[in-house]
Amino acid sequence: MSAPLGLAIIGMGGFAGSHQATVAKLEERGLVKLICTCDPDAAAFAAAQKAWRFGERGVRVFPHYQAMLDACHQDLAAVIVPTPIYLHGEMHAAITAYGLPAYLEKPPTLDYAELERMIAADGRARRASLVGFNFIIEKSRLALKERLLAGEFGAVRGGTLSAAWPRPAKYFGRNPWSGRLMVDGRIVLDSCFGNAMAHFVHNLLFWTGTPGLFSWAEIAAVRAELYRAHAIEGADTFFVEADLTSGTTLRFALTHVCAGASLHAETVICDRAILRYVVGGPVEIAWNDGRVERLTTEPFDGLVENHLDYYRYLRGETDRPATTLIDSRPFVALNDLAHVSSGRITPIPASLVTVVRDDKDQLDYLSVAEMPRLIDGFLTRGVWPGSQGWGREPGEVVTKADLGRFHDTVAAMVAK
Repeated sequence: MSAPLGLAIIGMGGFAGSHQATVAKLEERGLVKLICTCDPDAAAFAAAQKAWRFGERGVRVFPHYQAMLDACHQDLAAVIVPTPIYLHGEMHAAITAYGLPAYLEKPPTLDYAELERMIAADGRARRASLVGFNFIIEKSRLALKERLLAGEFGAVRGGTLSAAWPRPAKYFGRNPWSGRLMVDGRIVLDSCFGNAMAHFVHNLLFWTGTPGLFSWAEIAAVRAELYRAHAIEGADTFFVEADLTSGTTLRFALTHVCAGASLHAETVICDRAILRYVVGGPVEIAWNDGRVERLTTEPFDGLVENHLDYYRYLRGETDRPATTLIDSRPFVALNDLAHVSSGRITPIPASLVTVVRDDKDQLDYLSVAEMPRLIDGFLTRGVWPGSQGWGREPGEVVTKADLGRFHDTVAAMVAK
């Protein structure tokens, strides 16, 4: 067996805790060794450090990531970055300055210009950085895309993503940047589209990417309407239409304004069949001749499997990470152009919003009864909510040439 890979993790709270626990389990298997970690409030995680057995494992703890890198970089193969979105760029720059790659939690950034700086900085690293869009390496997903690329289902004619993930008010107070557009002058854009359900958006771009297996769709034009019902700075509901350079059109409808069970479905429309993929659920191929093919998906722990997949790459056993910074360009451009196209975030009419009490978790959720109908109408027929009484005009058609308007657009949204 190869020597364990030396790792560092920036942070202990929030989702960093999940990475800490995952690395601890994989260290027991002899695959990695956590050399060091850091947190500006490390003392607040004394109990967690004990549970993770930092003392027995010899993990060094620092108050700042730069001090950690300065002291330990020679012992590291990679640094894990599960920190707030707007900090990824500066941390990645510090990591790659030492020639190290990073495991960046998704999204890598939601600022197209910063992404380009990160791509350039990644060229200094010994290996490529990974962006943790967890579901790309599902075996069932890869096998189905291979069938798509082989032409078994005919040409791809379109695709849709429907995703509804209930979130109570306290979700938007989980940290100082939750639901924000900007923090300290830096782009955040925390939303269902850009963060919470970004995996699924990235998945649909993956389905429609050509020519190779690890390829993502290229964006040609975008139209969008962005809405909010919660008392936040950003949007909690997205209706987005994207024309691809291939001539295909994708539609995305995502919201946190709902109650009950979370729902999501990725659909790819082809000449001979319609493919419907649900993460952790059913995979169905409905052939035009009436046949229905149902596939089972394997048990999949996204965090563990992405760590293992990246370790294989770092050891030279595979030729690429699942998603690189370059692979993230279509997703980041789509998110940014959706904001430019919409131009503003429109309040969902208050008369349509109701409060739903969940007696089990004792939390209140905002819900719109007509949301499922509007999502279906948009995804299947291209009918926009703005034309159905939601009080706004359609978003303008924008292209990558309009990305230069992105920063001013977001600043204007904040000012309103």
